[in-house]
Amino acid sequence: MLSAVYSRIPDLYSYCCSAYSQPSVLFYGPHTVLSHKGPHQDDPLGSLLFCNTIHPMLSSLKSDLKLGYMDDVSLGGPVDTVGSDILEISKVGSSMGFTLNPSKCELIAHQDLSVKDDCLLSFVRVNVSDATLLGAPLFPVTVLDKAWSDRCADLARAVDRLDDVSSQDVLIVLMSFFSAPKVLHLRCSPSVNHSSVRDTGYNGTYDVVAATTVASGRG
Repeated sequence: MLSAVYSRIPDLYSYCCSAYSQPSVLFYGPHTVLSHKGPHQDDPLGSLLFCNTIHPMLSSLKSDLKLGYMDDVSLGGPVDTVGSDILEISKVGSSMGFTLNPSKCELIAHQDLSVKDDCLLSFVRVNVSDATLLGAPLFPVTVLDKAWSDRCADLARAVDRLDDVSSQDVLIVLMSFFSAPKVLHLRCSPSVNHSSVRDTGYNGTYDVVAATTVASGRG
């Protein structure tokens, strides 16, 4: 990580070296643990340090589609090319302390696609119509219906459980955690005119927020 900072963003190296050149000492009751790996929790530079470290590896891949969001990487292209890139990620990543977990990896492909690569075969097979990217469904089919249904059920359950909480606290919780923040990632999905949005989605959410505002005496 420090080597990547030195070579790519040297202006930050002195600061990062002072923060990470020696292991941090963590205390848990009578126990002492040395933290040797990765950015510190809540470090504002943590995301940058991670992405800067793996960026050269991602740039070297040959797939037609290369998308990376932190440790979530999506590749697209011919089967042989994607398979070769997966092996490269495993090889280069292991030298940096990263381990590919096949149980959390997905192979998104049509059902009639023949795959012989052993690494790709170890991935969870997902049909194209059921594909999601970072939790956002890509197509207006069953997976999108389920995503909106789950979010609306979460909101309904939250509203029922907040009956015994003061109205002002409910307003803050809904606005900050449960209403729009719970579905912001779905704005990337084809949700226009979806029944859940029209009947119990955003409209229902904001009706609840408006009601709690009035009840608190601030509306």
